[in-house]
Order: sequence, then structure tokens, then C-alpha cells
Amino acid sequence: MDRIFLSLAALLAWLLPAGLLPSCSPGGTKTVVVYVSEDQVFSEPVLKAFEKETGIRVKALYDTEEAKSTGVMNRLLAEKDNPQADVYWANEPIRAEVLKQKGVAAPYVSPEAKDIPPAFKDPEGYWTGFSARLRVLVVRRGLEKKPSGIRAFTDPAWKGRAVIANPLFGTTTSHVAALFTLWGEERAKAFLAGLKENRVAISTDNGESADLVASGKYDFSLVDSDDVVNRMRRGRPVELVYPDQDRGGAGCFLVPNTVVLIRGGPHPEEAKRLIDYLLSRKTEAALARADCAQLPLRPGVPPPKELRPLEEIRVMKVDYARVARTLVRIQPFLESWAGL
Repeated sequence: MDRIFLSLAALLAWLLPAGLLPSCSPGGTKTVVVYVSEDQVFSEPVLKAFEKETGIRVKALYDTEEAKSTGVMNRLLAEKDNPQADVYWANEPIRAEVLKQKGVAAPYVSPEAKDIPPAFKDPEGYWTGFSARLRVLVVRRGLEKKPSGIRAFTDPAWKGRAVIANPLFGTTTSHVAALFTLWGEERAKAFLAGLKENRVAISTDNGESADLVASGKYDFSLVDSDDVVNRMRRGRPVELVYPDQDRGGAGCFLVPNTVVLIRGGPHPEEAKRLIDYLLSRKTEAALARADCAQLPLRPGVPPPKELRPLEEIRVMKVDYARVARTLVRIQPFLESWAGL
């Protein structure tokens, strides 16, 4: 009898972490399972607020810093034939598009998304964007002349005075892929060659780039808007410049959060309620007020005080699905460019 009991206990210990048992509390509380690549410090308060408002228990699995944006996505791909998650909260649309192309996502058009611009939604309803980061220039305060766009990286006037995060990783990879779709192969490759010719330094990530500019070692970099806002709030000597805002300019590349319904997830109705909540005005307002300082995509929701409203920014017009395909295609070239 003891042996049978111990075997059952061992089986339960194996199943529970994997999420393979029915996920209800003893009182029958409803549950939803969400995999999250948005930073836990910003996403967890939103999920806790959803729990409090709805009574639905949220079981969240967060990406680690070491596997940011890829860890939980790879898990979703591995679980395709036996899905454990109901919802994926991605911190950008590229990997959400990959899940659509791989058959992991299911279509769902939330009524809460009706006033989010079509440019930030999959036309077939497989993912929906909300609350974006902007790709902006962080500029050392006090410069007599400021760079106005990303072409400054290859301008001899700025030779050796700029830094950029490694294009193999993070939002810089997505931005480079967007330039390939916007400019074409030849011009985009020439731009990357120009970075080397102009002695642009390569950092490990956007945060390091922003710190190098704030310390005065370099004059400017291309980073996410939250990297600049965070340092401005701490009194660091930096300014935010929206790139390529002149008439005919490429505009500012936006990186929205996205939410995905997982095909065959165990709690489909609870999943839709969570998606509705994430896409609500309330959530966009909360993320605008938080330290991540994210820009609401719908009109009428106040942006962080350091950022302009979306309607006052010239935005890069890109097809995120095409950017996703391009990102996969140019990866070998980027590895070669980086010397790997």
C-alpha cells in the first residue's frame, strides 16, 4: 500500500509542474494559463488586477532574461500537439506571427479591439497588438546639433560617436528586418556595411546603449522608448528624438505587445476573457502609467507624459507578417555580419 501511495505521489509531483492536471482550485475556481514574454515586473500587476476583477485564477509562466521572447515561444511550439497554455502575451508581434504560421495560434477577434488601428492587428484575427514601445534615438543632452534619423549612423559627421545594440538580438533585430522590407535588400545591406565603416560601436542590448550615451561615451543610439524614459525619470542627461519625422521620412518603428489565443488550449472561454482584458482601455492606461511607459495604440488613452500621442508621430508603415518572414530569412546574413 505504501509503495502504491508513493508511486502516486511521485506521479503527481511530475504532473503538477507540467500543468497536466486539471487546473482548478478545490473550490472549483476557474483558471487561465498564460505564457508571458513581457517583463514580469510590468505584466504581473495587470494579471493580478484581472484576477481580482474576474475571480479567474491566472497561472503565468514568464520568460527568463536569458531567453527573452524565445523561451516561452519555443515551449508553445513544443506543446503544439498537447497545448498547456491558453494565451500568449508577447512583447512584440514578430513571434506572434510565427505562432500563426506554425499553426499554434487560433483566431479570435476581441470586441475590445475595435478601436485599435488595423495596422496593429492580424487581418485574420490570429493576434492583436496593444501598448507599444517606440524605436527612438537616445541623444546626449547638450549636443549643439542632434541626429534626426537612423541615417545619422552612416553619416561621416558622426563617425565613432554612435552605438547600437547587436542586430542579432531583441528589438534591434526586428527593426533591421523592418528596414529590409522597407528599403529592400541592397539598401539595407549597404546600411549595415555603413555601420562598420562609420565605426558604430556594438553593445549587448538597448539598456547598455542608453547607459553609454548617458555616461557621455557616445552621442546617440537607437533604443526602445522605455530605455530613454527610464533614464530621463532618473535625471540622466539624455533626450528622446523621434527618428525620420520629416516629410517623406521612414518614420518611427513601433513594437506593440501582442496577445494570442492558443489553439486547443484547455480553458478557451477564460482565455477570451483574459484577451479582452489585455486589449481594454484600462490595460493600455495602466501600462502607460507604469515604469515601462508604453504608448497606447487607441485614441483617447493618455500617453506617458514623456511621449507624444500616437496620432502626432510619423509611424513606419510595415507589414509585421512580412517582417517576421524577413527576420527568419536574413538571420544567416546577420550572423555573418556579426562575425559568427
